[in-house]
Amino acid sequence: MYEVFAGQYPDIEVINATVAGGAGSNAKAVLATRMQANDPPDSFQVHAGHELIDSWVVANKMEPVTFIFEENNWLDVYPPGVIDILSYDGEIWSVPVNIHRSNVLWYNKAAFADNGLEPPTTFDEFFQVADALQGAGITPLAMGDNGIWAATHLMESVLLGTLGTEGYQGLWDGSTDWNGPEVQEALETFARMMEYVNEDHAALSWDQAAQIVADGDAAMTIMGDWAEGYFKSIGLTPDQEFGWVPSPGTDGIFMMLSDSFGLPQGAPHRDNAVAWLTLAGSREGQDAFNPLKGSIPARTDGDRSLYDAYLQSAMDDFAANEIAASLAHGAAASEGWVTAVNDAMTLFVSDLDVAAAQTAMAQACADAGVCQ
Repeated sequence: MYEVFAGQYPDIEVINATVAGGAGSNAKAVLATRMQANDPPDSFQVHAGHELIDSWVVANKMEPVTFIFEENNWLDVYPPGVIDILSYDGEIWSVPVNIHRSNVLWYNKAAFADNGLEPPTTFDEFFQVADALQGAGITPLAMGDNGIWAATHLMESVLLGTLGTEGYQGLWDGSTDWNGPEVQEALETFARMMEYVNEDHAALSWDQAAQIVADGDAAMTIMGDWAEGYFKSIGLTPDQEFGWVPSPGTDGIFMMLSDSFGLPQGAPHRDNAVAWLTLAGSREGQDAFNPLKGSIPARTDGDRSLYDAYLQSAMDDFAANEIAASLAHGAAASEGWVTAVNDAMTLFVSDLDVAAAQTAMAQACADAGVCQ
């Protein structure tokens, strides 16, 4: 995308101030320091939805970008559901560059074929497959949760697969009871899944867990479709060495998140930032970025011929499936709420205390002002 921008705006220099850290946890800290000191960057990458709105829009630190959508006729090419996630108080607040799917089970095709197994689509099937793989000396589920978000990422998929779209979405608006039996069931399922996870999961990152699957030492991992970008980066081909299905219980549901760019109040080079946002939201910019990232365009008019088998299937599912918003990646709930759930899950993966985890997550909902 930088190359496309440089071609269109050769007189504008882009300074890439990337801060490394899974799910942007380190970048968020640096951004907070700058924003609170009234020293904003011209633009920054942020997950669309509550992560941006609750952190910076409500605090009056952002300028709306509705005018960019209107000037470029984007309201006709972005789905209404995406516009809803980007919007607050009648304005649009960021430009999405992609759509990611978080509820994907990736699997090593050779490990499944060699053991006569089919990828699981339900939790019952998952545990049957996991027992067979374990019996064959293969780690069933690779996990890397040294990042504070990875356990929450797995948990949101288990919640979605247990509660369904409506029940899951209700967790974030107060219509589903965090103290109810379905949440307890989801936590119990998660605890049981941990019996099939690599012992060193707490020392690994998500991509190191994906590497275990690529190597054939583990058979499955549940991760967003940026994992596909990782698999391709190490030379694997979609639907040859690795395959994919929706995570157990979530067939017909697309749990989404979106990387987006916003326009801070007082951006030092505002016109240049608007140029960047215009490119980021364009078909050309998104078709340059997404095939490499392992994500699909947020626009509906992307060039399908540029996208591989997985990404084309994701495009189809996004158009046809029920849509749910990711918790772990900032779309479903406020940043403080996500942090509280991350803390609860970090403890839960170590002690597997279902009652304590359920109490902590119910309290997080109450602290967010959504549950009584």
